[in-house]
Amino acid sequence: MNSPFSPDVLPEDRDALMAESLCLANAQLVLPDRMIDGHLVVENGVIAGITTGAAPKGAIDCRGDLVMPGLVELHTDNIERHLEPRPEVDWPHLPALLAHDAELASTGITTVFDALRVGSTLGTGKGRYDPYARKLATELLEARAAGDLKISHFIHLRAEICSETLLQELADFGPEDRVGLVSLMDHTPGQRQFRDLTALRAYQAKKRNMNDLEFAEHVANLKRMQARYGAAHEAGAVTEARRLGAVLASHDDTTAEQVARSAEIGVGFAEFPTTLEAAQACRDAGIAVMMGAPNLIRGGSHSGNVAAAELAKAGLLDIVSSDYVPAALLLSAFRLAELWDDLPRAVACVTGNPARVAGLSDRGWLEPGLRADLLRVSRRGSAPILRGAWSRGARVA
Repeated sequence: MNSPFSPDVLPEDRDALMAESLCLANAQLVLPDRMIDGHLVVENGVIAGITTGAAPKGAIDCRGDLVMPGLVELHTDNIERHLEPRPEVDWPHLPALLAHDAELASTGITTVFDALRVGSTLGTGKGRYDPYARKLATELLEARAAGDLKISHFIHLRAEICSETLLQELADFGPEDRVGLVSLMDHTPGQRQFRDLTALRAYQAKKRNMNDLEFAEHVANLKRMQARYGAAHEAGAVTEARRLGAVLASHDDTTAEQVARSAEIGVGFAEFPTTLEAAQACRDAGIAVMMGAPNLIRGGSHSGNVAAAELAKAGLLDIVSSDYVPAALLLSAFRLAELWDDLPRAVACVTGNPARVAGLSDRGWLEPGLRADLLRVSRRGSAPILRGAWSRGARVA
């Protein structure tokens, strides 16, 4: 199908176990531009056919439920919650990774770009952040190679511009590491997401138990690092993204000038623009806009930034991410469907659009020849209820 995005195709593992055959019948099939009543046939892990004819013997009767593509998640911090279930509590990594994978499958996510921070703050104190991404990525890729994971995993490197070790940490990754995304994160206090230092102070007090003096020292240190390393880190991260074959994303664009810079360096999509001005500038520059599902469901940003629903009503929303609540992604599609009165358009924001912008042309739509990443969903009022999830035709939830 035609797409507004023109990404490069990332390599995908072809050795995973696949169901030999599957048929989901008596279903409402959510196609890219319409819905039809019919059935869908899977052979060897791919969609073999979509038809309104008689279903073959042995088909699963969906009893009128929706059948739609599996969800594609580009930015989730969920893995961190399993690694550190409480502040200063380190959980064993493999069990944490398996729990994270299983949770995503249970919410309908069949492809995920696991967000890992690169760029650390050394020294002492509560503002310290130690390197961890290389070790965790290795453990994740080993679990995948062993067949321990239910769904398809890629790596999303969150490149912290305001740090000391970004370029060294990026250099530890290679094209073989399934790094699909590199996002440019500049969390310098007083701009972008944390223009309001009051909101940042409350966040750090809760997350890291900082008092006012510690917070002031933290802010001053971050500003010093941005002044010293910011330009070199941005340029280096752009170069490293190209070396890794990854799509480049911006983060928390606030002004038209920041979006112009994003366009200049080759950004493919914008994560969570904070203003209507920035979202409109993204549209004008041909940069896809992604917003968080919690923002949409809660009715606004927890940081006081632009509401996702406002962008949706203005026609400026292309992609939704679960961000920190995996179960929010499926629900967000149905909230958008109510707002737009267009379920296929809404479903595309959590399936086909993120797949295409991330460079995955083999999934995200119900079309013959694509991966059989599928969901069976019923509705109770306006709430979706996941009845089944399949990854390459194998049931995972």
